[in-house]
Amino acid sequence: MRESKPWLRHYPSEVAPTYEYPKHNLARLLVDSAHQFPERPALYFLGKKLSYRELLHASYQFAHVLMDLGVRPGERVSIMLPNCPSAIIAYFGTLMMGGIVVMTNPLYVERELIHQLSDSEAVVIVTLDLLFDRVQKAKSRTFLRHVIVTSIKDYLPFPKNLLYPIKMKKDGAKLDVTYGDGVYAFKKLLRAASAAPICVDVNADDDIALLQYTGGTTGLSKGVMLTHTNLIANTYQTSNWCYQVQPGGDRFLGAIPCFHVFGLTVLLNQSMYRAGMLILIPKFDIDMILDTIHKLKPTIFPGAPTMYVALINHKRVKEVDISSINVCVSGSAPLPLEVQERFEALTGGRLIEGYGLTEASPVTHANPIWGFRKIMSIGVPFPDTVTKVVDSDSGEEMPIGEIGEIIIKGPQIMKGYWKREQETAKTIKDGWLYTGDMGRMDEDGFFSIVDRKKDLIIAGGFNIYPRDIEEVLYEHPAILEAAVAGVPDEYRGETVKAFIVLREGMTLSEKELDVWCRERLAAYKVPRKVEFRQSLPKTMIGKVLRRQLLEEEVKQ
Repeated sequence: MRESKPWLRHYPSEVAPTYEYPKHNLARLLVDSAHQFPERPALYFLGKKLSYRELLHASYQFAHVLMDLGVRPGERVSIMLPNCPSAIIAYFGTLMMGGIVVMTNPLYVERELIHQLSDSEAVVIVTLDLLFDRVQKAKSRTFLRHVIVTSIKDYLPFPKNLLYPIKMKKDGAKLDVTYGDGVYAFKKLLRAASAAPICVDVNADDDIALLQYTGGTTGLSKGVMLTHTNLIANTYQTSNWCYQVQPGGDRFLGAIPCFHVFGLTVLLNQSMYRAGMLILIPKFDIDMILDTIHKLKPTIFPGAPTMYVALINHKRVKEVDISSINVCVSGSAPLPLEVQERFEALTGGRLIEGYGLTEASPVTHANPIWGFRKIMSIGVPFPDTVTKVVDSDSGEEMPIGEIGEIIIKGPQIMKGYWKREQETAKTIKDGWLYTGDMGRMDEDGFFSIVDRKKDLIIAGGFNIYPRDIEEVLYEHPAILEAAVAGVPDEYRGETVKAFIVLREGMTLSEKELDVWCRERLAAYKVPRKVEFRQSLPKTMIGKVLRRQLLEEEVKQ
């Protein structure tokens, strides 16, 4: 087996190549930990703690709320919330009564919201008072029957819960909600509901736990059907990879949103499975992050490269103690080498790059945390996960070191796309997930991603991968952030354009950048166009929106 899976040679002895994954309701992650550690803190939110017993009690209540409203097993419940206790309660409560969770980005505008709610046919939405108007405007064009409204103040400690509405109104926020006619207050519903234990039996391999919509960065957002088995398997795989995590002993910094599948698995599901304390951060604020690390001493900090970039470049980073952080798994975008080295020097912890995609629950690869790793690599496949590099057209496996499309097979691979059989058939063939990402495998079984198949730039007949150029740009001392895309060119078909954000107080001319690149890149890869910007458009998880950059380019 090790001959055909060379990566197994580099597994730490503590990690087995295969595991048994329980076939039960995903909500059992919370139920089991609450029975084992009832008084341990499960959630910390802006000064307020909820124990595992309290979280389980509230989740049971929410399950009964849904049943009292007539929601049936298999119906969809949208959760449109930032990281807050109400989101976690609604998530587990929906799973407990057999509903399907639809995680919905709170930043969605009305058009995006209508698409996701109507496509998923969600019958209930749980949202914030701040977002109520947007939901109400969209409601008539969806299948929604019930709107459940919560507020940040619902789980704030005294006196913050009293001061919050005053401050928000002073800032011009609209918190007024008209209750009745299918609109309910979250806390009021919970208080009136039964807390009798409920966690329905499911067919874990077949029953959908989550409809997670793709980011829509490459076109129309699609619903990815993730089963209870998919998500349990990926939670176990991630936890076994982080084998030094002690049940009931770790603190997870929740800076990435739980409505993103990376945050859902690596943060929420893993912290509940390991009975850790999940520190919920409703919005990424670097000062709040620094203060939280200094005060609460989190040990695990999953994130995106942009988060680590913001932290290591902050003027206060040397004034606070961030040495509690032991493990950081970086996902959603390539991790520049300089960021990794500086972060590890500051914290003394390990920052490793992983890889995944929504269709895989999402994690499929990671570098060993405490073992042999390779810089600028996504690492090796997880236990029970097989990966190949194939020719995109013929499907033939590529030789070691050659670039092709990454395809993956494992227990975390999605059931398919919601109501899109043709799309599913194009993406899953003979059990293999065709990722659309181009990469290579080396002789040790470590994989590297060179870029999205769709992001490939073909200039003058040359295949150019943006990541190759971005790595070089990130090495420049004046550059804070960089993105590369192919823009139309009459002569070359496409040409390379770099979008650059400079460090504060630094300067860089196009000529200086050209010299820097020509010393480090083949001539055909050197950016022919450069645009200096104040910021780059990103998703909430920190992934740069190349498509938006290109759309802006076309409009110019």
